[in-house]
Amino acid sequence: MEKAAVFIDGGFFLKVLGDLGYPRLDYAKLSDNLCGSGYQRLRSYYYDCLPFRSEPPTLEEQKRYSNKQSFINRLELLPRFEVKLGRLAPRGNGKFQQKKVDVLFSVDIVQMSWAKLINRAIIITGDSDFVPAVIAAKQTGVIVELYYYKSPHPGGPSTHDELIKAVDERSLIDQDLIDRSRQT
Repeated sequence: MEKAAVFIDGGFFLKVLGDLGYPRLDYAKLSDNLCGSGYQRLRSYYYDCLPFRSEPPTLEEQKRYSNKQSFINRLELLPRFEVKLGRLAPRGNGKFQQKKVDVLFSVDIVQMSWAKLINRAIIITGDSDFVPAVIAAKQTGVIVELYYYKSPHPGGPSTHDELIKAVDERSLIDQDLIDRSRQT
């Protein structure tokens, strides 16, 4: 049986889930649903950052950090699941920007494709910065499938059209996928 790996941009996917009312998902079930019956899931990768904490942290910052750390700890206990964390850098005006997350995501896709560890890369992201990694993976013969989202709400999370065009196959993140992936 051919092998697939699932790559999830946690920041993007959290925005999608927020747009859908924050359903509680079983990420192992989600990963297996994404792979379908035709592929063995080698591993799932989840990329994100822990929330910012000032020094000393406020109670709100500490709670947000603790909740995210608990979520990550649960993901790390799932079979064949790996979490890779970047860091947040201040941008000014109280805003922050993720650092290293896109690079970690891209390197893993390219490295696994060129090493012939997978036949299919299944990605959940919205960022066109991943187009070069998609192209590099496709050059090895790996099929790149994108699970994309287009928010019905103005300003909601949406996948960039350039990324949608760059992949081999695309599927909409829809209510059926969410329902099949819910925690029981």
